[in-house]
Order: sequence, then structure tokens, then C-alpha cells
Amino acid sequence: MSNMIPPLNPLRTFEAAARLSSLTQAAEELNVSQVAVSRQVKVLEEYLGVVLFKRLHRGIELTDEGRQLYEGVTRAFVEIGNAARRVSRRGRRDILAIQSYTTFSQRWLIPRLTQFHEAFPRIEVRLSSSTAPVDFETQNLDAAIRAGKGNWPDLHSEKLVDVELIPICSPAFQEAHKLTSPDDLSRVRLLHSMARPTDWAAWLKRVGSTVDPSPGIRFESSALAYEAASLDIGVAIATKVFVKRHLQAGSFVAPFDMTCYSGEGYYLTWPKNVTPSLPLQKFLSWMREQIDKDEVLISDP
Repeated sequence: MSNMIPPLNPLRTFEAAARLSSLTQAAEELNVSQVAVSRQVKVLEEYLGVVLFKRLHRGIELTDEGRQLYEGVTRAFVEIGNAARRVSRRGRRDILAIQSYTTFSQRWLIPRLTQFHEAFPRIEVRLSSSTAPVDFETQNLDAAIRAGKGNWPDLHSEKLVDVELIPICSPAFQEAHKLTSPDDLSRVRLLHSMARPTDWAAWLKRVGSTVDPSPGIRFESSALAYEAASLDIGVAIATKVFVKRHLQAGSFVAPFDMTCYSGEGYYLTWPKNVTPSLPLQKFLSWMREQIDKDEVLISDP
């Protein structure tokens, strides 16, 4: 093998004996007999083809080979322990691990998380962002926020918000370019999200415009496209609920009062074969409250 890993039980026994400089104390720590410790050390020595301990009258002492192995094993066990602590939920049932898209996190979830923490201070939210598909079998996640139509056969899915599209730009950009009709977009720069590549085409088709949706600048996420729009670089196509507060505050403007429902939404998802943890149940209830508040906000004139 390119990376030879000895049997792990003998390694564990060797580490204890080397650390304590005693087969007897290692046996007590591991709750086995001294004979069992000696046997495990012998197995490791035969596997490696070296002598690891000098047997002295009153104890044991590492050989040069044993000292080299002990130093490496100690470092490895420390790394294993650190990795286990980072992912462990043992004795900490109040951890909630959520994966979300960057834009949803930045524009919708993060501004509200302080409210969730104030309501449930004992729940530790671990929020990660990725556009890659979620694999609940290999990822240590309670739930994930996904965009689509909610028809994932192996997942529970609860709709959070609809994807309602609307063009946005900065007030200064609108003042400079005087956009009054969708056809005016042919003379300005369009800002695209590579995560949502068809949004401009969908909106332009919905409003009956013949403007070519292809030109412009493409960004990895919608959040970056929104940032570019705030810097007067062009016009971004946005999910309305993500920019509603910014439109009301005046930091963004919508040049045209025309929206397009894409047929998609953002959903909170988790495996169908898994009962939601108590923290996830509380999070879902809290999310529903936030959605209800948003619907009231959006319906206000």
C-alpha cells in the first residue's frame, strides 16, 4: 500500500503504553488485562517488523523506532480527536446545521437570524452555503434550502418564498439612463447570475420585450449581481423578496413595475426517512412566522 496503516487496536494500545511508560497502567486505562496489552503490542511489532519497547526490570522504554512511531501516532490521534469534536453532536442536541444558497443566506436568512437566536438562544445554528446538490447521506446536515418546484421524491419540502423576478438598479443608474420601458434595457448592461442563468430571458419573454437577454456580465451568484447593481454597473434581475426591503429603503429602484413568477420557489428540505430534530422543528415554525410577516410586508402598498 502507498500509505501503510497498521491495525488500529494495536496502535491504540501501543499509544497508551508508550504515553504511560507502563504495560500495567495501559491495561488499567484500557480496562483489559496486562497480557492483552502485551499481546497487542506484539501484534504491532510483528506487523512492522521492529521492536518498539525495551523490556526493563521495572518497566518499559521506547526504542528509537518506537519513539518515531509514538510521535506520529500522537499527532494523528490529536487530529482525529479534533476532527471528531468539530462534527460531533454527542451531548449537544441543540445544534442545527443548515445549508443554503449564498443569495438566500445573505439577502433573506442572515438579516433575520438574530431574531431566531434571541428566541432560541440554546440552539447553535451552523449555516453553510453551496450551490452543489445536497447529499444527506454524507453531509452532516439537518436541512437544506433548495430552489426548484419542490418535487424531490426523497425529501420533505416546505416552500419558503416564491421566485418572483424583477429588474433592479441603483437610483443613480436610473437617474443617468432614464429607463422607462423594458426595451430600454437594450442600451444598458445586464447583470446575470450563473446560478440562475435563465432569469433574464424568462422576464423579458413574460413582458413581451425583444431585447436580447444574452449580453452583459455574469456573476457566480445573484448576491454578486445585486452588489454590482448597487455600484451603478448595470441592471440585475432579482428575486423580489430578496430586495423588497432595499426597494422600500430606496437603495434599489425597480425601473419597471413588472414582475414575472418563474414557477419556482425556495424550499426548506430534509430527508423523508428522517424525523426532524427538535431544533429543526423550532426553526421551521420560526421560518413560517417570518414568511407570514413578509407576505404582509409585500402586500402593503
